[in-house]
Amino acid sequence: MIERGSRIGVAALMAMSLGMASIASAQVPPPETVGDQIPDERIEAAIADLDTLSSTIFAESGIPGLAVVAVWRGEVVFAKGYGERVLGEGAPIDPDTVFQLASLSKPIAATVVARRVGGAGPLSWDSPVAELLPGFALADPWISERVTLGDLFSHRSGLPDHAGDDLEDLGFDPETILERLKLLPLAPFRRQELYTNFGLTAAALAVAKADGRDWASLSEELLYRPLGMSRTSSRYQDYLDQDNHAALHVWDGERFHRSPGRNPDAQSPAGGVSSSALDLAKWMIMVLGEGSFAGERIVEEATLLAATTPQIISRQPSSMRARAGFYGYGFGVSVQPSARVVLSHSGAFYLGTGTNFMLMPSLDLGIAAISNGSPVGAVEAITANFMDLVQFGAPTRDWWPAYHARIAALNAPRIETLVGERPSDPTPASALQNYVGRYANAYFGELIVKEEAGQLALSIGPGPITEPLKHWDGDTFFYEPVNENMPAGSMAAVIFKGDPDMPAESLTIDLYEESGFGRFERLP
Repeated sequence: MIERGSRIGVAALMAMSLGMASIASAQVPPPETVGDQIPDERIEAAIADLDTLSSTIFAESGIPGLAVVAVWRGEVVFAKGYGERVLGEGAPIDPDTVFQLASLSKPIAATVVARRVGGAGPLSWDSPVAELLPGFALADPWISERVTLGDLFSHRSGLPDHAGDDLEDLGFDPETILERLKLLPLAPFRRQELYTNFGLTAAALAVAKADGRDWASLSEELLYRPLGMSRTSSRYQDYLDQDNHAALHVWDGERFHRSPGRNPDAQSPAGGVSSSALDLAKWMIMVLGEGSFAGERIVEEATLLAATTPQIISRQPSSMRARAGFYGYGFGVSVQPSARVVLSHSGAFYLGTGTNFMLMPSLDLGIAAISNGSPVGAVEAITANFMDLVQFGAPTRDWWPAYHARIAALNAPRIETLVGERPSDPTPASALQNYVGRYANAYFGELIVKEEAGQLALSIGPGPITEPLKHWDGDTFFYEPVNENMPAGSMAAVIFKGDPDMPAESLTIDLYEESGFGRFERLP
């Protein structure tokens, strides 16, 4: 008992508390103490079960193809492929098959940057991006001067969630997308994680520009070549040129079918890496080795540590009993029920890729599952089940239906304004010529509404992308976009405004309202 007036201070009390925590494992510092010691036999049993686990979830999910790899103590202990590279063609997936990794690219990009900022020269995670990438700016000049590489790699710049993705869907080049980010309103600086592909891309391209190389070349030079990742690239064309690559397949709500593909070069650092299971294993071994691989130092330990430890809260606890989630620089960071830290990230292209990895540094253990189908929760279920087997000897829940339901909601069609059934007796539209014309705003640029053979069509983007407009009711029309951010079944309302029987003065596309730039004004 500590009596009133005791000279034992707060620091001493904290030290005593930490000392009590260390009793469970006196060989390690208190912050590294875990809830339970895991025998090798349990890990070996989990590895032995991995084929059955993977093949079962593969079959239940219906995904076209899958590759799974596990590493332990610097060695590949499991690697196997399942299914087909192209659905119905028979070419099998194997551990060397190349997949697009989607957002699993982010932690890989972070290790490229970690190596560069850990080398000679003035670069660091705290380097301001504007000093490295001339012309880069956000809506607030004060933030523009101060936002760092680390801010953008941890998604804490204040840019809105998925900023710039809508421009990529329309075919804009990365230079235009990055230039237009300054038009978007910002959330408070360094206060919350708002996930952005193009914020992270800006930081990575700033590092590449400071180095005098393009991003794909820098990644190859600093990471892929030193690790012997000969099947890995940050160029889409290199993925296509691989004979043994898995084609993308999209889920339409009923079945998988081959998709037209997804060129992610515009956001290459955030989503453009392609790799095989065995190449990915080399990267995981290096991260678990705290920057070392095969006895050689690849990334400085301090700069990798910054990337793989919490920099911002990504998931606020829902109660005092709940654990928080964190994001480092490109890495998800969490604490498992066993009190063990896990590094992880998922990747997803609606147009045909689902990927996930989990690393448990306290056991020098990692697993990755990569697929060539739209995200349905299969890869996350495999890695979560495996880590449960390792920690507890049995799954803590049925992960496949849990993840499947959660991710299905993310793939639901987007319908903002057009709710309910299409009117059976709609108010007639105005004369179609009143809607025809050129409209524009600062963010999306110009779009054109044309009439051909008695039907309106909307053309937007540098391509441009042309969408037929169908009448809904009165001055409201709609089209059905399908792209990375608009799953099949999405419907975009196009609402014209102006005086009756006169040329429309403006139009609004409801799906773009969340960016603040859904309204387009008529041009002269």
